[in-house]
Amino acid sequence: MGVLNVTPDSFSDGSSVGSMKDGVFRVSIEKAMLRAETMITEGAQIVDIGGESTRPGANPVSVQEELDRVLPVVEAIIKTLDTHISIDTSCPEVMREACNTGAVLINDVRALKREGALVAAAASGAAICLMHTLGEPKIMQKAIHYKDVVSDILDFLNKRVQEAIGAGITRDKLVVDPGFGFGKTLKHNYTLLKELGKFRELELPILVGISRKSMIGLVLDKPANQRLAGSLAATTYALSNGASIIRTHDVAATLDVIKVHCALVSA
Repeated sequence: MGVLNVTPDSFSDGSSVGSMKDGVFRVSIEKAMLRAETMITEGAQIVDIGGESTRPGANPVSVQEELDRVLPVVEAIIKTLDTHISIDTSCPEVMREACNTGAVLINDVRALKREGALVAAAASGAAICLMHTLGEPKIMQKAIHYKDVVSDILDFLNKRVQEAIGAGITRDKLVVDPGFGFGKTLKHNYTLLKELGKFRELELPILVGISRKSMIGLVLDKPANQRLAGSLAATTYALSNGASIIRTHDVAATLDVIKVHCALVSA
């Protein structure tokens, strides 16, 4: 899964596909398309498009602003490129519009907890990724507490899975994500990575998003654009412990890791 952020304040590379004008972030369809085309050429099978930054401390955006950022990009990619589109959103209106335009996966950092999200997701017919987040992005790194980080997140995801099924979403459409970096300390993140295999208990595909995150940067003491090697090391461990989908900013290098892992597994 290749990352395509169309936001001005993504921690990594969102601003590379647009610019601020009169206080509004204007997405360049041409730049977004080039980014998507590059990732697909490098081997991405899914392009994950997000119009709301969910980095720690990020401010929310209006529904209309999120729609204005993502829908033209979804439409352009669907028309011209051969790939699967994931919409990275928690907003029911964005889910509906993006899936009507052609998105086939809803990647929700809030696990369909916003009002109307379960209904919108079920009606869309799309696959759903339920991710764990502790609180809203604006404050999620300020009051972090778990009795047991792995058990607590397992319990949370299991309950969200049951809620989704109860809303009419079939189990074969569900994916789970423990939410690296979303309301976790550095130790929590590495405990989750070390014990990722326990999430196999849910008997669902596991999506892992660790690419360039602070859990890599804090260990290496390097900025986001210098975290590739660390991200690949963590990805290797995640694959060995049950990860099914890898969300990454660096598709070509990550695919090399996946290929070597697959060769090892099949040897």
